[in-house]
Amino acid sequence: MASITERGAELRRLHHAPELLQVVNVWDAISAKVVAALPETRALATASHSIAATFGYEDGERIPLELMLDMVGRIVTATDLPVSADLEAGYGDAGDTIRRAIGVGVVGANLEDQVRPFDDAVSAVRSAVGAAEAEGVPFALNARTDVWIRDNINTADEKTEEAIRRGRAFLDEGATCVFVPGRLDEETVSRLVAALGPRTLSVIAVPGSLSPARLHELGVARISYGPWTQRVALAALQRTATELYAGGDLPDGVPVLN
Repeated sequence: MASITERGAELRRLHHAPELLQVVNVWDAISAKVVAALPETRALATASHSIAATFGYEDGERIPLELMLDMVGRIVTATDLPVSADLEAGYGDAGDTIRRAIGVGVVGANLEDQVRPFDDAVSAVRSAVGAAEAEGVPFALNARTDVWIRDNINTADEKTEEAIRRGRAFLDEGATCVFVPGRLDEETVSRLVAALGPRTLSVIAVPGSLSPARLHELGVARISYGPWTQRVALAALQRTATELYAGGDLPDGVPVLN
């Protein structure tokens, strides 16, 4: 396996490269191995919602940090590729959580602001970047603002302006990208890229989102899929169980991936 420094440098490079970085989110060692085995996969990202669900917890930092990091570490050791971890809002101490994540081999992370007061959100990004620098590891911080998925900002224009204000501050503190989750239309994506700069915007794909090809044309740096990948896998499992209960057979030609 490449060193953590090499993996960190590669993940940073992938965010700034001309090609769109697509990360298919994983939640345990076997899902990581399955996705990592694809030749198109250049990096992996965990999904906090999916890892929490794996252990029976609801999303939103309900899972103990130690348990989350244990699974993240197992994902890191399952692949030679760089891994970015979804660390939610930092579990009460963004800097220490980033330091502990680096300790299990992580070289990038999502850190969400939950639309906390502006100064608090910027301070958390500053702490996260500082922790990575203190560890001496190239680190790709995907600083997330939740203004588009929270109800405390009313209009689309206000949401976009606040995302830009926070995003610029996060980039000034050393974040690699600004992650703006939500179902963003083309006008919004274009405004965000124009204000933040090309290859600095990270988005999530949800049903009805712009295509990866169009997002690439608009200058987006990264696209991820959050809990949707686990939902697809679980839906397939449920469909199979339903067919078996109805007297059906297991399908032929299923590849052995585990």
